[in-house]
Amino acid sequence: MGSNHITVRFAGDSGDGIQLTGDRLAKVSAIFGNEVSTLADYPAEIRAPQGTLYGVSGYQLQIGTKDVFTPGDAVDILVAMNPAALEVNLERVKKGGLLILDKDSFTEKNLEKIGKPSNPIEDDSLSSFNVAALEISSLTKNALKETGLKPKEALRCKNFFALGVVCWLLDRPVDSTKAWIKDKFSKIPDIANANVLAFNEGYTAALVRELLPNQNPVEMTDEKLEDGQYRFVTGNTALSLGLVAAATKADKRLFFGAYPITPASDILHEMAKHRNFGVTTYQAEDEMAAIGTAIGASYAGSLAVTCSSGPGFVLKAEFLGLAVSTELPLVVIDVQRAGPSTGMPTKTEQSDLAVALWGRNGDAPVIVIAPKSPSDCFAAAYEACKVSMQTMTPVVLLSDAYLANGYETWKIPEPDSLETISLKKPETPEGFSPYKRDENLARPWVYPGMEGFEHRIGGLEKEDVTGNVSYIPENHQKMTDLRAEKIKRLASKLPKVELEGSVSAKTLVIGWGSTYGTLKKTVQALKKDGTQVCQLHLRYLNPFSNELADIFSRYENILVVENNSGQAALKLRGEFPGVIFKSITQVTGQPFAVEELKSRIIAAQS
Repeated sequence: MGSNHITVRFAGDSGDGIQLTGDRLAKVSAIFGNEVSTLADYPAEIRAPQGTLYGVSGYQLQIGTKDVFTPGDAVDILVAMNPAALEVNLERVKKGGLLILDKDSFTEKNLEKIGKPSNPIEDDSLSSFNVAALEISSLTKNALKETGLKPKEALRCKNFFALGVVCWLLDRPVDSTKAWIKDKFSKIPDIANANVLAFNEGYTAALVRELLPNQNPVEMTDEKLEDGQYRFVTGNTALSLGLVAAATKADKRLFFGAYPITPASDILHEMAKHRNFGVTTYQAEDEMAAIGTAIGASYAGSLAVTCSSGPGFVLKAEFLGLAVSTELPLVVIDVQRAGPSTGMPTKTEQSDLAVALWGRNGDAPVIVIAPKSPSDCFAAAYEACKVSMQTMTPVVLLSDAYLANGYETWKIPEPDSLETISLKKPETPEGFSPYKRDENLARPWVYPGMEGFEHRIGGLEKEDVTGNVSYIPENHQKMTDLRAEKIKRLASKLPKVELEGSVSAKTLVIGWGSTYGTLKKTVQALKKDGTQVCQLHLRYLNPFSNELADIFSRYENILVVENNSGQAALKLRGEFPGVIFKSITQVTGQPFAVEELKSRIIAAQS
């Protein structure tokens, strides 16, 4: 099993601690010096009926020595805690891959729940795989029989037994995990002790039974990470830290108003930890109140941020229009999930782009930015805050569930390396008007308490320069044009567009947001197979960079890959009418797979 990359997937009931187990293996692998990319894949139900197909929770991670950009396609090791977990995930496992199964759970009752007439461990249906059927439940209970825990309580520790098995297989260090378990469950010492015992038993069981030769399947190389400090972060955590960093650099208090919703809630939780950086966190009674209070905080001079996911984001539409009209800085984060309506709350999608661009009454343009990876959420959040404050325009930041819950190694930037956020404000009241604009068409950011700068503001249309209420048709045309032109002018100041892959190829593949990692691996795989493709990844969805027209003119085939039904392609066609854009889309609730994307790109070129 020697390889530079290996993909592991844990699967079981939603109450089996699958996410916790996967998270821990990811973190200990990062400590070990590997690059890691993860995918949390779990049901929306808090506790679905045990043993059912729709109650299966999964956690996949790819571990490697370098260039790990996705959680992997084909699974090398699948840990399945019951027949349902095996049934749901078996097609992901490569032929010859290792199946670690809890033999005790393959009972007639559990097999009946998924419609299996025979036990796959005993028939020949798994002959294409390397099967390690362990009595995980029994061995866990036996290891804990002296602890005094009831059998049901003991069984809750079987996820740590499984973790012990995998840690032996991958030669992961164990002391740090034991210390983590004790700290994680420090308030319930009996459970902490039981989990450590289960972990030890799993490690020992794998060693004694010789599941595989005693070797590390991930071949470590001499390559080292760049010098610096690193953290292993989710997209939600990195995004939160980017907000705090921007407020600190701009010397602004940060107001964060939000209402809990999957998969955005962790940002609210993280922001609440940073009061010492001048962060005010407000859990509102609903989505409208969350953005309404944020707009009020912006009017009062704070860097204001609100956050939600798709269903909550659309509820903010009226207030977002108010921020456009008043031209106040505001960052609105949408951690997208599969829709429509409640949809699939724990699955990923990129289908909120259209509503981010146009989902308000009237002509109400906003800047739209999307991060490309979990660690990139820091830079994207920092940039969104900077641009919003400097242009006095709302910015929508489009993350998604894949990025939000995915882990990645992140090099912590030196504070001095972060771009300066300089903000202009009038020095004297003489000549002040609330809508008198600078060279970027940004109006001044003045707020209560600034003597001599008193002014009126609201949602009614404003007279140019003075800000007085105006119903004059020509004025409304002018103000609408100014708000649009302000965003359009930003296009000439965006960072230089980077092309990756074979720049001189005939085919250009465009992506945005969380498709980056899969696209990068796909382009690399195509090149290895002799197919030359160039990759362009969009950070800004509105405005588009002024460089794009020239770039598009160089390619015969332009493909747009996105996890929706073609929304970015629709905008590109509208802004570049002479260019043919072909769409490659999916709305499965899952990120693209490299092999499938390879075949679709090849087919789209013909």
